[in-house]
Amino acid sequence: MSKKIAVALIFGGRSAEHEISLISATAVHKNFDPGKFEVRSLYITRAGLWKAVAAPSTDIRTLERGPAFSFLPWQAGPPANGSFADIYFPVLHGPFGEDGTIQGLLEMAGVPYVGAGVTGSALGMDKALAKSVLRDHGLPVVPFETVRETDWTKDPAAVLRRVRRALPLPLFVKPSNLGSSVGITKVTDRAGLPAALATAFRYDPTALVEKGIAGRELELSVLGNEAPEASLPGEVIPFREFYDYNDKYIDGKTRFAIPAALPPRTTARVRALGIAAYKALAAEGMARVDFFLEKETRRLYVNEINTIPGFTEISMYPKLWAVSGLPFPRLLERLVDLGFERHRRRKACVERDR
Repeated sequence: MSKKIAVALIFGGRSAEHEISLISATAVHKNFDPGKFEVRSLYITRAGLWKAVAAPSTDIRTLERGPAFSFLPWQAGPPANGSFADIYFPVLHGPFGEDGTIQGLLEMAGVPYVGAGVTGSALGMDKALAKSVLRDHGLPVVPFETVRETDWTKDPAAVLRRVRRALPLPLFVKPSNLGSSVGITKVTDRAGLPAALATAFRYDPTALVEKGIAGRELELSVLGNEAPEASLPGEVIPFREFYDYNDKYIDGKTRFAIPAALPPRTTARVRALGIAAYKALAAEGMARVDFFLEKETRRLYVNEINTIPGFTEISMYPKLWAVSGLPFPRLLERLVDLGFERHRRRKACVERDR
């Protein structure tokens, strides 16, 4: 019998999405095939310390009990001098995990890992940069303005004038670097913009202000490295005005159409746009691409990309692959294969440059 592959799940982390990471990691752990994989667990505390634990859990008190170590090289290091696992699987949502930081650490360590590299992760995390890149590639994005906290503090009146000239109501204001709908505000009156910006600046020094699109919210799962494939698209049908944090993870009243009821031509268009966005933003391994389908014009807009999408029991990424013929355990196996494939390719490039 062949040796099992040792996979290290990395979860928790310093972002506002800490709890969501625990839920995702628990679902991933449960769905790995125990006949093929030995799953090990590395928990990152809210303070950024690391520790090996028996398994992912949503019980933060238990996870944080006992000693932890720093990954800084002059402090106590990780177990077994880096031989803790054959491949690493970051299940970290938001900053300090989905933004290229953990990917950079793993690149420096020279170990295989699942998902996008440093560039793709950083671009996917920064919504303002991602939209600029997508726009430069000729892909349709919602009209937007970027507001930096320093500019807002220096001259709020000038910022308000710029936004008023560029974007009609309603508006959505969100932190440029965050996910899980944290820090998002819908603005229906110009007087509400300052408070919405203040909320966004609590999480990131750059805010994104977007034109509100009346229509359907679609999501697509993409899988692959240099030749990515797209799942069937799904639809999010929010219980509230938009799919906010409470609706995603607390109330659970949002409905999903998996797959979405769309004409064949629209389905094909969504899948083509999803793959184009994935390539434009240098994604690898996996990503969920989100879209708006405008009601009046029937125009599709690429909203954003998530390079470490949710893996909870209600998350669209695994559900869309399941309905497309790839169940959760096989999806995880494929992601590990893609991580090894990418590592071999990177290693060959490094060796050629020596």
